[in-house]
Amino acid sequence: MPNASVLFAQARSFHQAGKFVDAENCYKQIIGINGDDINAINNLGMLYLQQGKFEESIRLIRRSLGINPEQPYAYMNLGNAYRELKHPGEALGFYDRAIALQADFPQAYFNRGNAHHDLGRMSEALADYGQAITLKPDYFQACFNRGNVLKELHRLDEAVASYDQAISFNPNYVQAYYNRSFVLNKLNRLNESLADCDRVIAHMPNFPEAHYNRGNALLALKQWAGALASFDRATILSPGYSDAYCNRGNALKELGQLEEALGSYERAISINPGNAEFHNNRGNILLLLNRFIEAVESYEKALAISPQLPYALGSLLHSRMQCCDWHELESSFSRIIEANAAGEKVSTPFFFLAIPSDSDHQQRCAQIYACDKYQVNEPPVWAGERYVHERIRVGYFSSDFRNHAMAYLIAEMIERHDRSRFEIIAFSFSPPTDSPIRRRLEKAFDRFIDVSAMSDQDIALLSRRMEIDIAIDLNGYTANSRAGIFAMRHAPIQVNHLGYPGTLGANFIDYIIADQTVIPEGSMPDYSEQIVYLPNTYWFNDSTKEISDRLLSRAKLGLPEDGFVFCCFNNSYKITPDVFDIWMHLLSSVEGSVLWLLEGNMVAAGNLRREAEQRGVSPNRLVFAPRMALPDHLARHRQADLFLDTLYYNAHTTASDALWAGLPVLTCLGETFASRVAASMLNAIGLPDLVTRSLAGYETLAMDLAKNPSKLAEIRTRLGKNRRTYPLFDTALFTRHIETAYSSMWERYQSGLPPAHIHVPA
Repeated sequence: MPNASVLFAQARSFHQAGKFVDAENCYKQIIGINGDDINAINNLGMLYLQQGKFEESIRLIRRSLGINPEQPYAYMNLGNAYRELKHPGEALGFYDRAIALQADFPQAYFNRGNAHHDLGRMSEALADYGQAITLKPDYFQACFNRGNVLKELHRLDEAVASYDQAISFNPNYVQAYYNRSFVLNKLNRLNESLADCDRVIAHMPNFPEAHYNRGNALLALKQWAGALASFDRATILSPGYSDAYCNRGNALKELGQLEEALGSYERAISINPGNAEFHNNRGNILLLLNRFIEAVESYEKALAISPQLPYALGSLLHSRMQCCDWHELESSFSRIIEANAAGEKVSTPFFFLAIPSDSDHQQRCAQIYACDKYQVNEPPVWAGERYVHERIRVGYFSSDFRNHAMAYLIAEMIERHDRSRFEIIAFSFSPPTDSPIRRRLEKAFDRFIDVSAMSDQDIALLSRRMEIDIAIDLNGYTANSRAGIFAMRHAPIQVNHLGYPGTLGANFIDYIIADQTVIPEGSMPDYSEQIVYLPNTYWFNDSTKEISDRLLSRAKLGLPEDGFVFCCFNNSYKITPDVFDIWMHLLSSVEGSVLWLLEGNMVAAGNLRREAEQRGVSPNRLVFAPRMALPDHLARHRQADLFLDTLYYNAHTTASDALWAGLPVLTCLGETFASRVAASMLNAIGLPDLVTRSLAGYETLAMDLAKNPSKLAEIRTRLGKNRRTYPLFDTALFTRHIETAYSSMWERYQSGLPPAHIHVPA
């Protein structure tokens, strides 16, 4: 039989080679020869620890310590065994003993840091990892674990620095590259994140999480097709990867493949039905598909799983309002307003606009959203430089330079800009189309730049390189907005105009374009921006907008030949029960009258007919107008008698269209920007008598006009005359006013003065 020293050498050789059975036999033989051989006992205990035989490992290490209690490595290994058994509290005591016996023991500090992390003691974990690194500067595992703790603490820049340190000592440390890619993505350092993902995939091509992280980076870079390919690869490698299916749905959504996106979300839900985010994303897609009933069901499931899920309650309410489903409406309004006042992320700002509220409530909602979505850790893209150009460079940023209401409204103003003083540049977030309005806009701008495939950061950097003086956000918080570009502060002057009727609640927007009607001076504190007051109206129009010559008779439109036609072509979510009550009173009082509404969706139409019947009005008195081309839509307004506005979210483009077509609009002045827009237009076209200040006054005037044909005829005549002589449709005048505003902003900036309220003279 070989002696103990030879056996120990053989055992160590087998152990190091991973031949655990042979090593175990040798260690046992040594212990059989000498039951007090500490080295053999400890090494066998370590072997059992490596094999996951933790109880046997603990028994042997305790036996060793009974022979010699002054063994720091044995205490450390005993701590490791208890930690593996999910007893980190007990493990801590053994690590403490190891360190007490040997103060310069980096591995013991490292392992104690792991136990502190298990117990959620992040500060202690960081201290231990730091001490391990001090004792052993190239301890890359400690650098890595320190980075993980910093990541959990959201100290992201420090986490990256720790991962950098780990990688500097071990350039092939794949897990460090993987974790660093995640943090870099959170820091919006997307190209660096992408590079790390590619390094990981080069070493581990079948690592699904790396493909998932790569997809997330590409998603943030707006490279939708590449993101989709990465998520596809992740799901192929891991068919049960529900998060990858969810984000695959996000990529498909951005590519406009909504049905496919829905399928991907539903696949994620089938794998993990308890994930609230998956149900919420499904609801978002169904909302875009106008499948509002199903959207309601998805949001309800999401909220049942996670009652505080950010913004889901607002989305649920909006979906119900799209359907004109008014059960529990008042309680939902109250719940959202109370939660918003408490600082909760209860609704997106756009959905909040249609809720009965005040301008301070809306500011609070916007501030919560801006703080949540648009916190930027990097220095601003524009660092305070002062540009000097022969012409002021104005950049208009929008997703709606396409067949969209905003495009039709803005086209003539862009054409009329004074090119001797201004250079006018479009940054388009929507991909190219061959529509007439797109072609018109591409021709109207001095430069028209398609940035639809670029990331927010790349667009911000492009704007900086082009030295844009004044950047106009035409989206705000509407669909397909890119407020993240403005959060990076890419231009000296950044302006909120038209797209979003309210404050953005953000410190990165300097000005909001308004007038005295939409923002009374008493409401100025409720706006985070400095206010630019235009003299007539903040609203712009295209005075060349075509109205069809087609003869659209009442009979063809499904309207009575002789009855009075009340009309409202607003979206269904703007209709609220208090206003609808008035409309039904009018129908009951005006014999033969009908209410002509836009056919938004069949569910809303059915619910409104039922609501009418419950109020004693025949459902047949509600006539629904299908969507049609804009020139024909404008022409059919001539068959209505009076446009009845909604209160909390007014007619905006719909009011402008009605007035352009010669149809009087009756409105009620509300408390918020969105509820005062129609009044702004009516004041600007010389019809302030159609602006009422209470719902009672609104109903009284509507009844009077319906029963007093001569009075209504006088108003129509006045509208027909004023349409060509008053400011509302005087695009040339509006352009001069907005250019005066731009010049005033620019002069303050050139003088080194901060933004301030501006009143443009008439």
